[in-house]
Amino acid sequence: MVDLIAHNLAPIMFTCVMAMLLIGYPVAFTLAAGGLFFFVIGVELSTISSEIRLFWPLLQSHPERIYGIMYNDTLLAVPFFTFMGLILERSRMAEDLLETIGQLFGPVRGGIAYAVVVVGALLAATTGVVAASVIAMGLISLPIMMRYNYNSGFATGAIAASGTLAQIVPPSLVLIVMADQLGRSVGDMYVGALLPALIIVGVYCLFVFAVTLVRPQWAPALPPETRTLGGGVWSLVGVLAAAVGLYFAAYHLLFTEMREEVRVVWSATTATIAALVFSLANRHLKLGILSRLAEQVVIVLIPPLALIFLVLGTIFLGIATPTEGGAMGATGALILAFAKRRLTLSVLKQALDATTKLSAFVMFILIGARVFGLTFYGINGNVWIEELLLSLPGGETGFLITVTILVFILGCFLDFFEIAFIMVPLLAPAAETLGIDLIWFGIILGINLQTSFLTPPFGFSLFYLRSVAPMKEWKDTVSGRMLPAVRTLEIYRGALPFIVIQFLMILLVIAFPGLVTHYKKESVVDPSQIEITIPGFGEGGGLEGSPFGTPGDDAQGGGLQLPGMEGLPPLGAPEQGGDAAPPALPGDDLSQPPSFD
Repeated sequence: MVDLIAHNLAPIMFTCVMAMLLIGYPVAFTLAAGGLFFFVIGVELSTISSEIRLFWPLLQSHPERIYGIMYNDTLLAVPFFTFMGLILERSRMAEDLLETIGQLFGPVRGGIAYAVVVVGALLAATTGVVAASVIAMGLISLPIMMRYNYNSGFATGAIAASGTLAQIVPPSLVLIVMADQLGRSVGDMYVGALLPALIIVGVYCLFVFAVTLVRPQWAPALPPETRTLGGGVWSLVGVLAAAVGLYFAAYHLLFTEMREEVRVVWSATTATIAALVFSLANRHLKLGILSRLAEQVVIVLIPPLALIFLVLGTIFLGIATPTEGGAMGATGALILAFAKRRLTLSVLKQALDATTKLSAFVMFILIGARVFGLTFYGINGNVWIEELLLSLPGGETGFLITVTILVFILGCFLDFFEIAFIMVPLLAPAAETLGIDLIWFGIILGINLQTSFLTPPFGFSLFYLRSVAPMKEWKDTVSGRMLPAVRTLEIYRGALPFIVIQFLMILLVIAFPGLVTHYKKESVVDPSQIEITIPGFGEGGGLEGSPFGTPGDDAQGGGLQLPGMEGLPPLGAPEQGGDAAPPALPGDDLSQPPSFD
């Protein structure tokens, strides 16, 4: 019996720890306690089984391993991006974006749903926090959608799904943690995730369009009396066209002496600032050139878009590391909040408190995962996991499908941080053995974790929306009507179509890895074009200025003279005859040392 336990200690440990997590015990303490408990068992069984490589002095490695977490520069990006998102969320940026884009899409059927998807993507690229996005849009958009007779399930599904975009749209915290655990560059992870994220946003909009065709009564357009900004779309198109023209003019005329990426940055900055300044002048000087709609859209949209470009653009162009980009983003968020006169001491304190709590949460989970990992690897748990996964039928595809299903199920019960710190280090070696690109693998897991936020009954996004949706009949202060409550079943039902979209997206990324692997910059070198030139030491060899240069007359500095040996000929300097033999040393007896009389 003891031999059987010793041989199967790894699966026993893994099952016990996962069971405790699923029951609901705190993650960090469960991992650490499980690691220490099974460490004691492993040490006692190490005399019986050669597969167990645990001994008491190994415990002394824990301080160094924990100290290594604190030295991890990559994880510095987590508090920076969290702080940036919380400052923007507390400064009511989501409210401004939803109101403005809702007015822009108002005349279109399903316009508020389109606005929710677009704002969800913008919030994902700025806040990067699912809870903040879902709660903000639930508080602002859901009452408006219900006021104008949107279907409750469709409205809640669009809000919950758009909020989860923060899981996959850079600068996502999920991608930072995933890159750290996979041992890959955060910048590469961001570049790889960009195209799948844009496709997901596009498919969400296509779904809204399909609903407006099949069930037009589910998503009506805003009535004309609610469009307070009026028309003027062509005015907005004109501003955009002028900004694009200014970008190309600056790129080809003003910044021609700069290198490529710097030219792009400064050209885009010039065009953006010009559009913003012109819109502000039109408003404050009452020029009347732009419509109110165009003016409002430019003034509200450009600051967050500029912040997104400041963060992601500098990372993608290689100007800044993700950690530096996060620091610039946090600074930019403070500047935006200050410019809008919404940066108060209370807002700053709330953002710092929440950032500290999340950073401590991540740190303690990492510490628990390190304690768990030392024991699990000491009992060959990694070998057991790898052999189990590599024995799956179907090779690479079978492995990816199985891992997708496993992570999806775990995502219904565990937070993405827990899955990233526990499961990803165990799955990555098997993926690498199969030759799977780890950036590709990380993006698949990221989309999977995004899907898990929507799955009933434990989807976190659904919980966040449930906390702000009306649970009983309520009176709309604008219309004066009594509106029905939003039932939990309607929230769950509304999320189902978006779960299907997410699954199809996972299959698409698995089928077409090029959607992610375009991050690789391949350089093709033709061996026949390689030329190696070795400089010569003779005349014209290129080393005339060297003390080892062209032999010649001593007066011309041609040879190498040794100090204090004027009687010897210059080393390497032949006589004037050219090919004559060098002069013999005194005495011509090579068995005797030379004399220097």
